[in-house]
Order: sequence, then structure tokens, then C-alpha cells
Amino acid sequence: MSVASSLPASPRRSAAHAALVTFRPRQWIKNALVIAAAGAAGALGHDDVPARVGLAFVAFCMLSAGVYALNDVRDAVEDRGHPVKRYRPIAAGELSPVAAIALSALLLITGLALCVFIRPLLGAVAAGYLGLTLSYTMLWRRIAVLDIVAIAGGFVLRALAGGVAAGVALSRWFVLVISAAAVFVAAAKRWAELRRTNQNGGTRRGVLELYNESRLSRVISASAGIALFAYAVWTFELPTVDGIPWRPLSILPFTAAIVRYWARVKAGDGEAPEDLLLSDPWLAIAGLVWLVLFALGVDAAT
Repeated sequence: MSVASSLPASPRRSAAHAALVTFRPRQWIKNALVIAAAGAAGALGHDDVPARVGLAFVAFCMLSAGVYALNDVRDAVEDRGHPVKRYRPIAAGELSPVAAIALSALLLITGLALCVFIRPLLGAVAAGYLGLTLSYTMLWRRIAVLDIVAIAGGFVLRALAGGVAAGVALSRWFVLVISAAAVFVAAAKRWAELRRTNQNGGTRRGVLELYNESRLSRVISASAGIALFAYAVWTFELPTVDGIPWRPLSILPFTAAIVRYWARVKAGDGEAPEDLLLSDPWLAIAGLVWLVLFALGVDAAT
């Protein structure tokens, strides 16, 4: 018996609930990079920056929700052969493709308009994000390596959006940290997908045929190493205040989070990064310790 056929049927959802599920609110955690980038630059305490960054976060949640809806319309047939994705509302017949496209258009237009309202340059970054994510759906997801690069690019554009919304320039080392960490997460996602299909069978997305676990492991190791190196350089570039290196100390929980994440991926939990980030208590503890140390550094510097 396949994994898909052994799972219990999901109860039918209302149209409103189905639409909300299609927008994948759990994945909006990725848009926290908009806020994190401004916070890393120490700009959240300046004038109206929190309001602008908060609105930018909302706008990117709208944009990502609209893109997710379009993705689910396009992938409905493929999703029906997946043990988990077959329960997505469009694949399950709970939300019509026409309704999903209409809701997506509304979200995309509103989100883009909000970005332009905040700052015209933010509108340009948002347009770039839409161009990248939509082209990923149409093209890049089928091309090995470039699919991982495109996923990582989405994270980088979120971080750049935070800098633009706050009106600050981001450190090149910080951008490298985000880029490498994004490649790490994207490659780990592909590794987990490949491991599952190798072990359990089932429908495999075409691009996975071009990967193997060994090569993906090397990409994961290299990107993790680059992220750690860049993070260390970035934190040591920042000034030490009152003799206490708060931000360099944050290297420890940052490293612990990467090690823990990879351990969970190898245990079979990496296909949905947002679920892993929201459910693992040790990742939450590492994140909290990191946040406290970095916030202490920012506070001491102001």
C-alpha cells in the first residue's frame, strides 16, 4: 500500500477555510526577513520605520499568498499524487481554479500597490520578487541548481525589501548570510524530498531526477559553511560596546540552529521548512537566545 493511500481522508473545508489554507499562512514566517533585515541594520527604532517595515511585511504576505494560490492551480494534477499535497484545497476539489486565480490577482495587485505606496523603490523590489517567484513556477523549478538559486533569491529579495522599507543599506556580509542560509534551506528541502521518494516511492517531481543525495549533501554543507563564515565576519565587523561582544556571541545560537535544522532534515522533517521552524522547540530556543543576544547588542549600540 502506498503512503498516499494509507492516509485518512481530510474533512471537506468551507470555501473561506479552503482559501485561507491555499494562502499558506504558516509559510508567511519567511516574510519575517523583511523585519529581520531592518532590525539587523538597527533601524527599527528610527522615526516611522516600524510602521513602514510592518506594512512591507503585510504586503509581502499578500504577494506570497497570491503566488501560492497560482502555484496550487498549476500544480493541482501533480499534487494529487503526493502523500500530503493531495490535501491542498485546489487538488482536493474544495476551491475552484477560477476562484483561486481571482483571489490571487486581488492579493498581488493590492500587495504591489501597498509596496509602491510605502516607497517606489520598494515597489520595484516587490515587482522583482513577483517576477522571480512566478518565473520559478513556470520555468526554474524544472532546472536543477537554478531551482535552488531561485528559491534562495526569493529570500534575498525579502531581506532587501526590509532594507528599502527602512531606508537603510544592508551590509554585504549580511546579504551573503541570507543568501547562503537560503541555499542551505532550499537544498535541504530538495534532499528531504529525494530521500522520501527513494525510500517510499510515489510521484517524484521531475527536477529530482537530476539530483542525488550525495551532491545535495555537499551543497548543504558548503552553504552552511559559507553562512557561518559570513555571519562571523559580519558580527565581528560590528563594534563592541562596553567591552561585551553581544553580537559575536550570537554566533553560538546561530550555529546551533543550523546544526539542529540539518539533524531534523536527516530525520525526515525537511520538506516543509515552515513547519519545522514552527514545531521544533530546540530551534525555537536557539532563535530566542540569538534574538536576545543580538537585541542586547543593538540596544547597547544606541
